Parts: sequence; structure tokens; C-alpha cells
Amino acid sequence: MTTYKDAGVDVQATDALVNDISSLSKSTKRKGSVDSIGGFGGIFDLKQCGYKDPLLVSGTDGIGTKILLGIEINKLDGLGYDLVGMCLNDILCHGADPLFFLDYYASSKVDKTSFLQIIKSITEACKQNDCSLIGGETAEMPGMYTGSDYDLAGFCVGIVEKSEIIDGKSPRQGDVLIGIASSGPHSNGYSLIRKIIEVSQTDIRSELVGKVLLSEALLAPTKIYVKSILSLIKNPHVNVHALAHITGGGLLENIPRVLPENTKAIIDPLSWDEPPIFDWLRKKGNVDPYEMYRTFNCGIGMIVCVPATMAKISIDILSSSGENAFIIGEITRAEDGEEKVILKGL
Repeated sequence: MTTYKDAGVDVQATDALVNDISSLSKSTKRKGSVDSIGGFGGIFDLKQCGYKDPLLVSGTDGIGTKILLGIEINKLDGLGYDLVGMCLNDILCHGADPLFFLDYYASSKVDKTSFLQIIKSITEACKQNDCSLIGGETAEMPGMYTGSDYDLAGFCVGIVEKSEIIDGKSPRQGDVLIGIASSGPHSNGYSLIRKIIEVSQTDIRSELVGKVLLSEALLAPTKIYVKSILSLIKNPHVNVHALAHITGGGLLENIPRVLPENTKAIIDPLSWDEPPIFDWLRKKGNVDPYEMYRTFNCGIGMIVCVPATMAKISIDILSSSGENAFIIGEITRAEDGEEKVILKGL
């Protein structure tokens, strides 16, 4: 008699693993959380959040082929943090306070050790940002995945008052763009990164970039901006016109997503210090400057658009939240057909 286990799927082992993580998910409880791990859906009580006219903002993302580097050198602790960060940073661009998160983990066969490492980093990222992990899915799919390969996806929901939504329609000529430093490439451009490593025949375990190993620089967890950005948004002396999360597509593709018609952003690449990893990628891969800014965040993980008169107080607030923030550009009028992002000096 043929069983599901014979086909490579051990349902009992996976169920036991889900029970193991229930205590981890409970540690992320916030106002509105309802214990529901193990059911068919995650439950959240919106009434407890205290909003008058709320809008829900949702987002979903993965971390791409950064997973393969983590598996290669068995450094998994930051991958769950990456997953939460990529989702939370996106909904944050609309001014949303994250409420809850769900994860999806798929592999040929669930390895308990690596799975728990990732789940622990997901729960830690959720706890640090007052976001409840209310559910997820763990799938074994031999034939779809091989060996130790697996994939991750995340889904989050946040909340914002309708009167306070940031929709990208407010930027205007004369506004200042404030860049907030990233922790590295975050979770974007890793197919190109892996190609550069392959072509240059670099051992990421021994190569130094600045004062750290290349492996450490490449697997640095995605920086999550929730606390610092929410403190800025909620400050009565600041009017945030737009926020741009610099993800896949880099500066050149993400800034235009929050620019009204007939405006453009002029960015000065010399206004911030790039982390050494980006110079390493540029030189080792012989990557064209525009390709760099179209692929990577190049040291800027989030951009805040505010009136010029509010630039100093905005930077002060962000700095007091532990961010490294600086003016990197401005919004000006754009003529028909003109590029939406101009990089000075390139």
C-alpha cells in the first residue's frame, strides 16, 4: 500500500512542527490578536485597534534568490527578518501601522532545524515592530523543489486613518527628498549578485569588503523602518508628502511610483556614503552606473518626501530614532517625455 510518506511528504512530522511554532507566534501578540494558530485562517479583531475611519493596507513579497546564498553558507537567521521587512516596508509607504503577518514556507522536505531558524527570525522581526504573526502555511513538495532548496513568501496587513493615508499625490515642486540608509542590498538584485560572484570566482566566506566578510555584507538583514517612519508621520510638525521603499528596480524605478505627473526627482549620488558592498559589486561585476541604480538601493533603503521647510526637523526626528538620514535630492518640474529621475553627474 502506497502512502503519502512514501511520496516524500511526512504530514505527521510537519504537523508536529506547526505545534512547535505556536508558542513563537503567541509571543508576537498585539492589540487585536486572536489565538488561532492551527486553524484554517488567522483571526484579527479590528475593533480593538481604536481607529475612527480606518483603511486596511496589504502587501506581499518574498526575498528572491538571497535564500540560495543563505543556504549555501548555512546562515539563515536573517532570512525571516528579510521577509518581514520587505512586506512591512512596502505598506509603510502608505502610512500604515502593521497589524498582522502570515508566512509561506515551501520545500521538498521540511528540515526542522532550518525551518525553526527562519520562523524564529520572523517572530523576532514581528515582535520588534508590534506586528502579530497570526498564521502561515508549510508545504512539502518533492519534485517541485530538490535537495535543501526552499522558498519563502510573506503577507501583511496594516491600518491607517483614511484622513492620513499617504497616496503619492502630494509631492510638489520644491519638496526635499530625504534618504534613509539601508543595511546593504536588503533583498533585491541577488540574481545579479550571484552572477558576479560566479564570474569573479569569489569565495564569499573569505573575501573582505571593508571590515566585514563578503558573506556578512550580503546576508545582512533588511532594515525595517516601521518605528522611525511612524514616529515621523505622527509628529504634528511634519507633513510627509510621500514615501518610497527602494526595492527591486532601485532608485530609478521606485521613486517614480510616488511622483505626480509633470514632476521629476533630481538626486545627487554624492550626497550619501554608499556601503562598501556596492562599490565591490560595481567593480567586480563591471556594472554600469545606471544598472547599479536600477538594480540596487545603493545605500538608500527608504526615501521621505517633505516640504523643504520641514527637512531639518524630519532629519532630527529620524536621527533620534536611530536612523542615518540626509538630504539626497529635490522635486522639480518635468517636461513632457523627460526622465522621472535625474542622477546628477551621471
